[in-house]
Amino acid sequence: MINISSIKTHMYCPMSLYIQNHVDETENKNYQLAIEIKKLKIDIFDLIQKNMRKIKQTMNIQEIEQKLSYNIDSYIQNTADSIKSLDLDLENSQVNEIIDDTYFNIKIIALKIKQTMNILNKNAFEIIDMFFPNCMYSYMLKDTQLELIGICDKIEIIDGKYYPVTIKNSNPPLKGVWDQDAIELVAYAILIEEEFDTEVFVGFVDYEKIGERRPVVMDVNLRKGLFEVMREVKEITENKKLPKVKSHVKKCERCEYKNICIKD
Repeated sequence: MINISSIKTHMYCPMSLYIQNHVDETENKNYQLAIEIKKLKIDIFDLIQKNMRKIKQTMNIQEIEQKLSYNIDSYIQNTADSIKSLDLDLENSQVNEIIDDTYFNIKIIALKIKQTMNILNKNAFEIIDMFFPNCMYSYMLKDTQLELIGICDKIEIIDGKYYPVTIKNSNPPLKGVWDQDAIELVAYAILIEEEFDTEVFVGFVDYEKIGERRPVVMDVNLRKGLFEVMREVKEITENKKLPKVKSHVKKCERCEYKNICIKD
C-alpha cells in the first residue's frame, strides 16, 4: 500500500524517499509530527470559523481581527505542549511560524469579511458559508485495488460536487502550483471518486503564506503522471531501487539527510 506522503517525498526528492525507507529510523516520528501539525492547523481553522459568527457589520477591521483571534494563542500553545509531551520534536520556531501564519491569514480573512458584509449588507453569520463551505477535514481515503492510501486535508462539498483541498505552508510558484502539489491533489481526487462514486474535475491548493487558493484541473495527463510516480515509488520502497537524482543547491542545503545522502 502506497501512502500519499511517500508520493510527496518522492516528488520532492527520490533519494529522500530511499533514505527514509531503508536508512533512516526516525521517519515515523517525523511523519507523526507532521500529522499533529496538520491537525493543529485544521483546529485553528475551525476556531476562526466559530469566531466569525460573532462579527457584526458595524465592527471595524481591528475589531474583526480581535474577534477572529479569540482563544487562538492559548489553543496553539496548549496544543504545542501536548505535541511535545508525545516525545515529538516540535521546535519553538515551528510554533512561532504557525502563530505568525495564523495571524497573517486572520488579517486577510478580516479584510474579506468586512468587504463582503458591506457589499451584501449582512452580518458575518449570514455569509459564513461563503467563507467556510460544507467540508470534511483530515479525511482518510483508501483504495485496496489501487494500493493507495492517504489523509486529505479537506474535502469541500458544494452543490453535490466534491473538491479536494491541500493546505501548504510553502512558498508557491509565480503561477499555478508545484508539480508535487498537483500530483498529491490528483491522488486524493482519484480516491474520492472511488470512495463517493463521483467525478472530481477540479481540486485546490491553499498556499497559506500568501493567503491564496489555486485551482488544479484533474486532467488525463495529470492522472497518468500519478500512476507513473506510483510505479517509481514502488521500485524504491519495495524493490530497494537506488534512484538517480541530480543535486539541487537549495533543496540539498536544507535537506535533513544532506550529511548521509549517498548520491554521487
